[in-house]
Amino acid sequence: MSPGTPLGRLEFSEEIAEIAGRLEQAGHETWCVGGALRDRLLGHPADDVDLATAADPETVQKLFPRTVAVGVRFGTVGVLDRKRVLHEVTTFRRDVATDGRRAVVEYGASLEEDLARRDFTINALAYHPLRHEWKDPFAGAADLADGIIRAVGDPEARFREDYLRILRALRFSARFGFAIEPGTWRAAKALSGGLEGLSAERVRDEWFKGLETARSVARLVTLWQEAGAAARWIPELRERYPLTAGDPRPRDPVLLTVAVCEAPAGVVARLRGSSLEIARAAAAAKGPPAPAVDTREAVRRWLAATGAAADDLLLLDEWRRGAPAPWRAAVESVRAAGEPVSRGTLAVRGDDLLAAGVARGPEIGRLLDRLLDAVLADPALNSRDRLLALVASWR
Repeated sequence: MSPGTPLGRLEFSEEIAEIAGRLEQAGHETWCVGGALRDRLLGHPADDVDLATAADPETVQKLFPRTVAVGVRFGTVGVLDRKRVLHEVTTFRRDVATDGRRAVVEYGASLEEDLARRDFTINALAYHPLRHEWKDPFAGAADLADGIIRAVGDPEARFREDYLRILRALRFSARFGFAIEPGTWRAAKALSGGLEGLSAERVRDEWFKGLETARSVARLVTLWQEAGAAARWIPELRERYPLTAGDPRPRDPVLLTVAVCEAPAGVVARLRGSSLEIARAAAAAKGPPAPAVDTREAVRRWLAATGAAADDLLLLDEWRRGAPAPWRAAVESVRAAGEPVSRGTLAVRGDDLLAAGVARGPEIGRLLDRLLDAVLADPALNSRDRLLALVASWR
């Protein structure tokens, strides 16, 4: 693409221009690249602008007084501007070897060679923040206008270089509502077996990002199934999309995994989620999903049974029916009234029972559970004197 492109002029912060200016003054060609350009052209806010330069990482570190080695071995240096905002500056690179998970790169490449190693045409754009020129060697602007996800060059070659690009194609398609170009789609399905060699952490990040950003979660799920990605990593994805609220908010990836998967705790564990994320998925899946009957006591007992998962379960039910759970108002009323629904909300503690003469040991726990059962039936019993009187009557 030549200067004067109809794509028009983009405005970036003074800090971006200063970084590019210092590199250019030192004789190193420098361009803005990456998803921020794509998103700006689509009308989405995008302030996190990456820079690509002919300068090698060592030179970048020498030119700027404050840098962070965010990925020096991959050619990336974080440059802190005068407002202490970090900007990633990456040396132009070409791939010399790949194994489907990572690439061995070398420097000394041109901008065009650097753009040629990108995954999709819509991500292979460059903009000069000083001269306000565009580079678009693979017609990514046209694909943006037409709503197409197209691999740069040979799609099979792009996917073999890094199989994660298959999942990125699915994510971008679901996020923007774009079609995947037929040759790119055929290659993605044909090479889906390569996904098995990816690390669980990289797959998790793509799955979670996809859930967070998809214009349609249902479309994302369908794409994973049709491309073969689900069979490789999340066979527990439900065959039928279960949510009436097709695009639920908030976009909580752990809870959405619970919503669209059987045995979701196993999925989160396989994807190397944190112990807290796994426990949360397990608790939400365990339920119970709703109170047994439509009474205030049943709501208190449901809150006692679900504990910290109660709010997740309320949200899941709302997503599934497309309207607030019928018992949500009762939950809010119970909470507002401070009615007891756990051991921690009882008016007595284990120390009180010890002081009342109960022997230390498992009997303390059994009595606290029995007291909780009593106050779930009648919250008015939840005073220290009444509860201790109950204990005395049971002994």
